[in-house]
Amino acid sequence: DPLMDCKNCKSRHRADDLVEKYAEKHKLNISVEAMDSDQLQAFVSEHKIPCPICGKSDFTPIRKFNLMFKTFQGVTEDTTNTIYLRPETAQGIFVNFENVQRSTRMRVPFGIGQIGKSFRNEITPGNFTFRLREFEQMELEFFCKPGTDLEWFAYWKDFCKNWLLSLGMNEEHLHLRDHSPEELCFYSKATTDFEYDFAFGRGELWGIADRTDYDLSQHAKESGKPLDYTDPVTGERYVPYVVEPSLGADRVVLAFLTDAYDEEVVDKEKNDVRVVLRLHPALAPYKCAVLPLQKGLADKADEIYAKMRKKFSATYDLTGSIGKRYRRQDEIGTPYCVTVDFQTVEDGTVTVRDRDTMEQIRVSVDEAIAYIEGKIEF
Repeated sequence: DPLMDCKNCKSRHRADDLVEKYAEKHKLNISVEAMDSDQLQAFVSEHKIPCPICGKSDFTPIRKFNLMFKTFQGVTEDTTNTIYLRPETAQGIFVNFENVQRSTRMRVPFGIGQIGKSFRNEITPGNFTFRLREFEQMELEFFCKPGTDLEWFAYWKDFCKNWLLSLGMNEEHLHLRDHSPEELCFYSKATTDFEYDFAFGRGELWGIADRTDYDLSQHAKESGKPLDYTDPVTGERYVPYVVEPSLGADRVVLAFLTDAYDEEVVDKEKNDVRVVLRLHPALAPYKCAVLPLQKGLADKADEIYAKMRKKFSATYDLTGSIGKRYRRQDEIGTPYCVTVDFQTVEDGTVTVRDRDTMEQIRVSVDEAIAYIEGKIEF
């Protein structure tokens, strides 16, 4: 990455970030990703872009910064033992392509997905969990026949957008930006960034790229072992092309939380504001909370809680007034609260309260379980 130091306050910044934020603020239509170091340097100097920390415009020349964490394997720090922490999960998938394909007998087109830790020595980590040096990444490498890659690229682009929207993301905050030919990596035929309007500004959420056969071809070249695929029907032999949707799990969780957070005015005169995390039920840590009205009902509530937790993620809360317990569950996004009262002991019914509407229905325990299961389906 292109690194610049502020001579005045000694803070460090990515030159492309400085230019991108300046262009966004002044509504300049430029392609930052297509600019090389010299162009970035010239832009910063010409527009006298100020340091975000001290406000001065006095930077060192751009120098390249390696984002990969370097360390050594074993007890000696020798160049022969140099290793790097992975900056993405994708390469492990490419290395194991042949093993997975043969052991599972999958036919192209098919995909291999992986979720795991990645590490990047970011120059300026920050904005809560948006930019981290250690983060969770979700990547899918979808292998397809050459010539069908752009069709699959369009499919995954549409699928990923619908997936985000189906989980409650506000479409007004989501933007799809196709890379221009100047921005594309030399091996890519097409790339689309999913960008989201965070509180601190627009940031990349998800990237989808048509990587052609570059990765498999490079691994085959360096290892000396071919990674071709033979079509069992036609006998045609080729190196599969790859479409890669790559998602930062930490970033998408932050986006969902941003969209879900709400402060609802319940009573303006009493200054009663209800904090609600309107998460999609599939994303809520707890699907329901079991709340006994009084401590004397704890045994019955324990029995119902034990029954419900076998069906879905549930929590139990006995402390405080029922109103305060409702509010606590609203704040952590629990979509349903099941209240156990004295009528429950008499006829086995409970009240089920909806987080978003605060409406309540009275049903039997089994009906409550079926009702919640139906609502949290995804």
